[in-house]
Amino acid sequence: MLKTLRAVSGLQGSLRVPGDKSISHRAVMFGSIAEGTTTVNGFLPGDDCLSTIDCFRKMGVSIEQSDDTVKIEGKGLDGLTEPSEILDVGNSGTTIRLMLGILANTPFHACLIGDASIAKRPMKRVTAPLRERGVAIDGREDGNFVPLSIRGGNTQTYHYNSPVASAQVKSAVLLSGLKAEGTTSVTEPYTSRDHTERMLRAFGCEVQVSGKTASLKGGQSLKGTHIEVPGDISSAAFFLVAGAIIPNSEITLKKVGMNSTRTGIIDVLQQMGADLTISAVEGEDSEPYADITVRTSELKGIEIGGEIIPRLIDEIPIIALAATQASGTTVIKDAAELKVKETNRIDTVVNELKKFGADITATADGMIIKKTDRLQGAETHSHGDHRIGMMLAIAACLSEGETSLSDSQAVTVSYPNFFEQLEQLQKENIGV
Repeated sequence: MLKTLRAVSGLQGSLRVPGDKSISHRAVMFGSIAEGTTTVNGFLPGDDCLSTIDCFRKMGVSIEQSDDTVKIEGKGLDGLTEPSEILDVGNSGTTIRLMLGILANTPFHACLIGDASIAKRPMKRVTAPLRERGVAIDGREDGNFVPLSIRGGNTQTYHYNSPVASAQVKSAVLLSGLKAEGTTSVTEPYTSRDHTERMLRAFGCEVQVSGKTASLKGGQSLKGTHIEVPGDISSAAFFLVAGAIIPNSEITLKKVGMNSTRTGIIDVLQQMGADLTISAVEGEDSEPYADITVRTSELKGIEIGGEIIPRLIDEIPIIALAATQASGTTVIKDAAELKVKETNRIDTVVNELKKFGADITATADGMIIKKTDRLQGAETHSHGDHRIGMMLAIAACLSEGETSLSDSQAVTVSYPNFFEQLEQLQKENIGV
């Protein structure tokens, strides 16, 4: 789908961003393998999360979904049934990697595929440790790419030193130990997002965290519960940056998730000088949330790297756009993980922002960005990457002239009503 966008005079108003994608995925997965009923409010009905629902329905789980409400009749791990169809994860890396961890506990056979983007994404970071602990997995290039075939069962005590800070890797390994004899643990170089650890506890499973190591004992069962999904901070990031860099803007985002393993975007924007106001944080015992207000700001360039990268890896495309409007130079480093996202997000971000006239250079593990006085409208392409698509739409709002965005429907993966809310803020600005 081709969408035409133009510069706006400002963005004003308040909105509720969609439910957190990471939490929505896990709520469906854990509810499916729990005993009893799980209800979910604030669920993200985006393409990725709907793929998760579809996969677990194919394993015999009854799931009712209407907009942002989901009811799951859990079957327990032992109640999942061998799927008669191939499990298609669509565009969702979270679905396939975490589901591999769950399937490591089941004695039946399953085959997993995905779309063209998933077909290019490396899976050995998950399949290798699962194989090491005794799970039978095969696939293209020795289990590195889909289609993947898995038959689980009979896992033992296992510790994994992960070479990358990845919540998907950590979660897959931990989940593979739910029925193991003994303890399963993962140590990361930096602490990645901890939604799995928090939600397992909400389902009654004991999870220990010591420093950069998370562990759980096998033989625990999950119990159905109620999950409230806060707004996705990765989705909120697009409007946080828009409010900071577009003149005459003030935007309030309601009930945004404030999990400390995900708030790197807040830290970076504050370091850059963004005018942010954050209400009192609520829900600390489960998934914390708060209202955030952002106003047009004078930003300055900074260096972004090290331990903060896992806390904002998905927000780097929109941070790069913010950097084009920041005085001086911004350096993003230690972010090689971007190369194995829906696209190679280093090259894609750099190439697409250059079309607007941005002064941006790719490096081996990030990018270097200098202030650009005025971006110019351009012919752009999302490359099927939802976060690239939304970043380009915000860039268009700031650019002189007309911008065309090809494959704009990619944003529905995580933000089905993104363009409607963007238009809403423009209408509120002009008093319609």
